Amino acid sequence: MTNTPYQKHHKSKKATILVIEDNADQWFLIRWALQQRFPEVDAIWMPEATQAVMYLETCVQTGCELPKLVLLDLYLPDRQQGCNLLQILKAHHIYREIPVVVLSYSNDKDDISESYALRSNSYIVKPSGYDKWLECITSFRHYWWEAVTLPKYI
Repeated sequence: MTNTPYQKHHKSKKATILVIEDNADQWFLIRWALQQRFPEVDAIWMPEATQAVMYLETCVQTGCELPKLVLLDLYLPDRQQGCNLLQILKAHHIYREIPVVVLSYSNDKDDISESYALRSNSYIVKPSGYDKWLECITSFRHYWWEAVTLPKYI
């Protein structure tokens, strides 16, 4: 596979992934797995929807680079808050271009359907245990960092 100049540049510097997760224990697992299997990125943690929106607004206002991806816990702490944030992100003229991957322990078909209806780019059922998290992040990294071509301005 041949890399375009953009892909080389895209993969040569450390990018940001915004992790919106209200549970500190889950954040620890996600951060640990990202450090082990996806060291090309810096993970930024926001435990609340309002903090995440403020972070993105600050990036835009200060000219900082937006995150390449958003990992969004669907239950922040309830489903409605996660869905509301997803709706805000996908309705915004700038943020809507950032891929949003929903994470949840729920494999309920309604949660999955609503996430995609609100334009999430993927839905991942959270794994249980360290080994499963490592497998998940390895697959996640391969897909989002090696297989997919993201928009140039993100």
